[in-house]
Amino acid sequence: MTEHLGFSWLGALFLLGLTVPNLLWTRRKPQDYDPSHEDCRLTLLERIGQVWVTSGALLSRGIAWGPWSVRSWWLVGAAALMALYEIWWARYFRSSRTMADFTAGLLGIPVAGASLPVAAFFLLGIYGRAWWILPGVVILGVGHIGIHLNYRREALA
Repeated sequence: MTEHLGFSWLGALFLLGLTVPNLLWTRRKPQDYDPSHEDCRLTLLERIGQVWVTSGALLSRGIAWGPWSVRSWWLVGAAALMALYEIWWARYFRSSRTMADFTAGLLGIPVAGASLPVAAFFLLGIYGRAWWILPGVVILGVGHIGIHLNYRREALA
């Protein structure tokens, strides 16, 4: 296992794409945002997944630039999903910043602000043959997407 460990600049780049808009969000939260009623089980899964995926993205040597191969399509897919994620954030920041805006879909993808990065990191793990990251991505997805789906139901009620 340790032969697969090493710093990943590509993983760090993906994490930067994830972190920057979230830092901006801390000053531009939705009007009715109230995390006090989040399901604690989903929050726990989200936190476990965040640590697992962040560690994996940064420490998996397989997540690196390489010569073009059929496997590169997984990276193209991951990058495309991250680009859509950035577009989703741009749309949110230009909106009136309601909970409906915060939980909106994009191109038919429900709760895109939660779904897109989870899917992107799943594809990144496949690209990097970092199989040990994938269960963490699933755990993150259950928690993060679950929380956002609950917010979406409330926003539309």
